[in-house]
Amino acid sequence: MITGKYPSLRLRRSRKYNWTRRLIRENDLSASDLILPIFLTEGKNKKLKIKSMPGVFKYSINLLPKIIDEALSNKIPMIAFFPSTPDHKKNNDGTEALNENNLVCKALKATKKKYKNEIGLMTDVALDPYTSHGHDGLLKKNIILNDETLNVLIKQSLLQAEMGSDILAPSDMMDGRIGKIRKALDKKNFYDTQLLSYAVKYASNFYGPFRDAVGSRSALKGDKKTYQMDFSNSDEALREVALDIKEGADLVMVKPGMPYLDIIRIIKNKFKIPVFAYQVSGEYSLIKHGINKNIINQNAIIESLISFKRSGASAIVTYFANDIAKKLD
Repeated sequence: MITGKYPSLRLRRSRKYNWTRRLIRENDLSASDLILPIFLTEGKNKKLKIKSMPGVFKYSINLLPKIIDEALSNKIPMIAFFPSTPDHKKNNDGTEALNENNLVCKALKATKKKYKNEIGLMTDVALDPYTSHGHDGLLKKNIILNDETLNVLIKQSLLQAEMGSDILAPSDMMDGRIGKIRKALDKKNFYDTQLLSYAVKYASNFYGPFRDAVGSRSALKGDKKTYQMDFSNSDEALREVALDIKEGADLVMVKPGMPYLDIIRIIKNKFKIPVFAYQVSGEYSLIKHGINKNIINQNAIIESLISFKRSGASAIVTYFANDIAKKLD
């Protein structure tokens, strides 16, 4: 028997059935929210395991149609290419980034030729997959050179745009690169090529498996704290985004994802710009490990992705994209 005063409003009433929970749901997740990253490797008929990222592979370009067809069937709107450049093609200046026959360029050309505009193509603008020292910019006397790096990034951006990239995503964190790249693109009539700025990229401890995948982990000399953001800071993120919007960014990225949901929210509230989030390799590996060890279940993936939507993210780059898109469907 219930005694005493009982609340007239019972929130559990709205949770009783599946249909009512769906009616009042504040945030939802669909395949249209997902971006699939794809790692590239040289050779033919290659599908190489990445030890620190179980279930993720590096693909040779001739195998791309299989994974892209799957993405299309799952209604994923965009894929992102990341190259695993052979060591013998890396040097101090990352000149392979400007080779029109590098992995990214070949993947762009092949994919655009086959799929036209059926799916969006996003490419990374940075030098770390191409430098022998593993940094995102030019290195001289242990200092990352900002302005000299910009000259290379502009050329890299123009090359990728020419090869068919729909969205260029500068992830290097050099000051002023968005404005310089936008100006160069417009001068060459690439008016419709979008810029997704990694405006807020933290010097995080969650990038290790990705660096394994692109082959920069063992090569990296020192750390990236002089150009990537201090993970203790949030006001600085607003300043970075404000600068990149002023310089011409169409979209902005927050990386990593789940440890920075608060940053996604304050950026969305402040600027009302599309904010993308990157569920990075370390996040993927932690969740995947928990699933493989039966510590958590598959639904934890959806829970993690919904957290991005709840915080205000418009889209999520995630290695779970294909698997989760099937489940959502």
